[in-house]
Order: sequence, then C-alpha cells, then structure tokens
Amino acid sequence: MQMPHQRVCQCIMLVLSGFWSMTACAADDEIATDRPDFVESSNVVGKGRFQIETSIAGERSNNDGVRARLLSTPTLLRIGVSDTLELRVETDGRLQSRVSVDGGPTFKTNGYADTAVGIKWHARDAVGSAPSIGVLAHLDLDSGSSPFRANGQGGSLRVVGEWDLPDGFSLGVMPGLSWQRDDNGARYTAGIFGVVLGKEISAELRGFVELSAPHIAKSGRGGSEATIDVGLAWLLAPTVQLDTAFSGGLNRQTADQALTVGLSVKF
Repeated sequence: MQMPHQRVCQCIMLVLSGFWSMTACAADDEIATDRPDFVESSNVVGKGRFQIETSIAGERSNNDGVRARLLSTPTLLRIGVSDTLELRVETDGRLQSRVSVDGGPTFKTNGYADTAVGIKWHARDAVGSAPSIGVLAHLDLDSGSSPFRANGQGGSLRVVGEWDLPDGFSLGVMPGLSWQRDDNGARYTAGIFGVVLGKEISAELRGFVELSAPHIAKSGRGGSEATIDVGLAWLLAPTVQLDTAFSGGLNRQTADQALTVGLSVKF
C-alpha cells in the first residue's frame, strides 16, 4: 500500500511531466508570421492549423501642396491544408482616405479594399547554406468599394528565400511579378522585390530593417514604389505575436511615411 506522501510525489511528477510536454509542443509550434515586414515568410502554418494576422495601418504624403492620409486594417487569414501548403485570404480591410489641397477643400472617402485569395507552398527546408524556400500565388479580386476597387482582376507570383545567419541574424529575399490593369483597363506586368535583414534580440523579441519595392513599373503604369522599413515583433506567447513597423518612402510615387501595429494569433 502506497503512503500518502508517495501518492503526492506521483501527482506532482505527473503534473510536471504534463507541463514539460506542453512546453515542448509550444516551442515546436511557435508562430511564424508574414508581418510586419514586406518580405513574406517561407513557412506555412501547418496541417489543420489556422492563423489570423491583423493590424491597423496609416500612411501620409505631401506632394506639391496635396496632402493625403489613408487608414486601413490589413488582415491575412492562413489555413493549413498540409504541412507544406496553406490557403490564404488577404485584404487591406476598412479604408478611410482624406485628401486636402492647400487653400482648397478636403475630400473624405470611406469604404473597403479589394480581397485577394491564394496559396503558399513551402517548397523546401533550409539545408546547409541553401535557403528555406516558399512560393506564393495570389488572385486579386476586384471586390472592394467603388472608390477603392481595382480596374479588373489581377494576380501575383512570388518566391521567398530565407537564410539563417550567425549571431542571430537572418536574411530574406523575395522577387516576384504582379499582373494588373491600368486606368484604361489595359493589362500590364509589374515587378516585386524585397530584401530584409532580421536580428533575434532575445527569445521573444526580433527586429528587422528592410528595402521593399511592391510595385516596379514604368511611369505610365503608375511608376515604381519603394520604401525603407524598420520594425519589431514581440512574442507574447508561443502562438501570439505583437508587432510594429515604420516605413519611409523613397520616391514621389510612395507615401512619405507609414506606420503599422499588428496582432497575430495561431490556433
């Protein structure tokens, strides 16, 4: 017959064993997000998992006396189909635009952004000096409110390569192409490019600096957009991330400044 103190010890060991198992699972299942940097992650959420990445974003610009402000709520839903494939639904959400001219009126417009649907395929893990690779394909639906709706459907194809570097650094590169329509409805192809250098500051905190070019095209097709970005991401829990990023525009086609604060949760 077991003594009471032996039973207590067994119960304590069972509780500790369960805690250690949960901790190990959580460590293996740590969230990997596609924000707040422009370069996407090469990883997917995993079979049977669901992840939401949402945020509030604002941008502002002042060109030739025309001041523009835009607030949005970018949101990405990621649904794991297998350990190498996920479905994606993405939108800039609710939009509030404010444009004013020196000595003139102010124009305010509210509505909803278009939605994109797509997939991400984790093509390979990192091996030696070879990067981890992901491939993303999206279809852009002209589904938003009239003032913000694209002039027809479009799409994009991007490839992401990620390298783990010494001393907690990482490097990500994302080239791609997008297919869009101009104001006259004519189709054109634009380039996409981003490169990001990340740094693990602690087990819960990472930072990054990035050069992004979401739209590379001739001036007749809207011109090229380019930003320099810096940001931080903080793990509140193994499956919960809080983040922020600031972007500075590098040319007249790009907003002067942009700021975002986001929250991501993996289920």
